[in-house]
Amino acid sequence: MKYKRLGKSGLNVSELCLGTMAFGRWIDEAASSEIIDIALDAGINFIDTANFYGKGQDEEFKYGTGESEEIIGRALKGRRDKVVLATKVGNPMGRGQNDYGYSRIHFMREVEHQLKRLQTDYIDYYQVHRFGTDTPLEETLRTLNDLVRQGKVRYIGCSNYAAWQIAKSNSICDKMNLEKYIAVQSQYNLLRREIENEIMPFCKSEEVGIMVYSPLGRGMLTGKYRMGSELPENSRGAHGEQLLKNYFTERDYKLVEAYAEIAKANDVTLPKLAMSWVVSHPQVSSAIIGASKPYHVTDAVEAIEWKAPDGLFETINSKIR
Repeated sequence: MKYKRLGKSGLNVSELCLGTMAFGRWIDEAASSEIIDIALDAGINFIDTANFYGKGQDEEFKYGTGESEEIIGRALKGRRDKVVLATKVGNPMGRGQNDYGYSRIHFMREVEHQLKRLQTDYIDYYQVHRFGTDTPLEETLRTLNDLVRQGKVRYIGCSNYAAWQIAKSNSICDKMNLEKYIAVQSQYNLLRREIENEIMPFCKSEEVGIMVYSPLGRGMLTGKYRMGSELPENSRGAHGEQLLKNYFTERDYKLVEAYAEIAKANDVTLPKLAMSWVVSHPQVSSAIIGASKPYHVTDAVEAIEWKAPDGLFETINSKIR
């Protein structure tokens, strides 16, 4: 396993990050704990979760129920300091007026709940789940700065931000002498390359790290989803993953077929090709693998060790979009 600095901070994280959105939602605690054990044994030192991750995501009114954080907290007993623990805040945690968003009252209340669920005194990397429009940005950033000063949070970051939103946030932090976002979490895979337009150039210029989620397109780049075919049993699609449906387009199905042909020609599996392509990008600090089965971890570790033939990724980048 290789390790990289997250942005221009001193924080070292593994090239693969264990994503835990399935924990307590699609898989039970025993299966989740086994996956954590396998990930740590493989050298993964980075775990990403959110207060929002749990069974509440699948309710008609979507809200966080905290199962993922609770499971991680119990699983990491006695080895908390071995991992860089990342979580997120901002999405709804109930129906109350202050149970969501980016206000001081919500952040201060929720971080205490998260520390209890995670059974820890501190969060290594605390991320704003989305760009908030319900609260003055200065209030959000001051609150995050206070959490760092209080020792409850070590570093801060953002998720699903546009380049201008990171720039605006960090500019305010410069003027007010506040802690800045060290990294952003964005979707990136062979089917979704939008961050190459603005996020990547901006982050390169400003030395902001990039964590990428959905490196396999929520399973689309495994090749198991076929146009017009039944959803595979026990797959994300079969479990009702709503975000996966965004990939069920004619364009994406055709792209998957094209990438599958390239993989076959190079004697490699499609998911190994797709994962290796993502991690090979010099600006990707870490790729989040949303594991719900042990082999998801072992396959991802094997994939990043695969050496692509010279010029293969350049050919993909220039000919297939």
